[in-house]
Amino acid sequence: MQTLPREALAANPPTRTTAPVGTARDPLVDVLRTGALALVVIQHWLLPVLAFDGTELIAGNALSSPGWWAVTWVTQVMPLVFFAGGAANAISYRRHRARGGQASEWLARRVRRLALPVLPLAAVWVPLPHLLLTLGAPEQPVRLAAGIVPQLLWFLVAYLGAVALTPLAVRWHDQSGLSVLAVLAGGALLVDGVQFGLFGDLPPELAFVNVLLVWGAVHQVGIAYGSRRTPLTPTAWQGLLLCVTGYGLLALMVAFGPYPTSMIGLPGAATSNMAPPTACLLALTAGQLGLVALVRPLLLRLTARRPVAAALRWAAPRMMTVYLWHMTALTAVAGVLVLGIGVATPAPGSPGWLAGLLPWVALLALTLRPLLALFTRFERERPFRPEHRVWPVAAGTALVAAGLLGLTAGGFAPATAPGLTAELVEGPLVWVAAVVGGVALVGRRGGGRA
Repeated sequence: MQTLPREALAANPPTRTTAPVGTARDPLVDVLRTGALALVVIQHWLLPVLAFDGTELIAGNALSSPGWWAVTWVTQVMPLVFFAGGAANAISYRRHRARGGQASEWLARRVRRLALPVLPLAAVWVPLPHLLLTLGAPEQPVRLAAGIVPQLLWFLVAYLGAVALTPLAVRWHDQSGLSVLAVLAGGALLVDGVQFGLFGDLPPELAFVNVLLVWGAVHQVGIAYGSRRTPLTPTAWQGLLLCVTGYGLLALMVAFGPYPTSMIGLPGAATSNMAPPTACLLALTAGQLGLVALVRPLLLRLTARRPVAAALRWAAPRMMTVYLWHMTALTAVAGVLVLGIGVATPAPGSPGWLAGLLPWVALLALTLRPLLALFTRFERERPFRPEHRVWPVAAGTALVAAGLLGLTAGGFAPATAPGLTAELVEGPLVWVAAVVGGVALVGRRGGGRA
């Protein structure tokens, strides 16, 4: 075997032991992504306050109780989801590029992976309201359920935007580091001014630009984290400083600014920190990342234990399916207990409410289990040939985003007027078709993986 001269080795030292930027795997990212989405599901199951008066389903939120807004400062974990997603996307994209892959192929695979599990949800929920109404179910609860279930898709719309911008975000980080955050945060504050009427009578819809600015900023922090050669290991003092700074700034913003105290949207509230997102979520991100830094050693020790590691391995390939179908499980259980039997949610915080939490979650989990068995297969990556041309991937991404946004806003409820024309104009069919068309554009089955 031919060997290089010592001089050549000195001039060109081998680099195989040097980890490329953005390819170091950090188990904390997987824990945050899985754990945060699991907490979202548990909250969605625990917080509804339901009652049925015979014709109308009354749906409230337990966090509307006095003082309960403080809980949202910890349990509103969407910032952690976008942070972990940014880190995972940076690692995945850099690996793909290091192997010589094109950015368009990477995006095509990501778009398909996000959009494909939505199609069986639509296949069930587009006809389901029609069937329930035909069987004599009360119209208001059916339409309420058909509107609530697809509201979960807002996350996929926002996350898809962050994914589509990942190649640019990685380049921005390489060129400017975290200084781009100042631009994004400043823009978010200006857009907040639009939402709260500080700049006159500008259209309030402009405030939804913050979907890209706020979540893009959080995603960019994840990009920076995932771009390191080795996982970041902050000290306890650094974590404490970040936590105090983030939550201190958040307290000042809600105390002296126009922001509501709750980090989630609540029924009947005049404004929301989530729809559209406000700069408060950036301060919350800093506070929560500080908390994560403080408990990081404990989290890593827990994940090293065999039962926890096994649970994470089980959950990781199912989390999208759990997220998409957990509200279907909720509507099924609520339909039987609340509408069918007449059970009403006890007052939040009362002994009856506390005593019923565990049986309620257990019943919902049992209902979700067969849904996972049926639909997890759509989350598994299957061999397909990703499109490498830019324009079909861009068009497919735009179609998927438009379809998901339309379903988020319009829901699965049938059109109020009869006939196919009304269904195409008012109903969900056109938005489902957009998602199908987008998936078709970004690639086709067969040909093996790229």
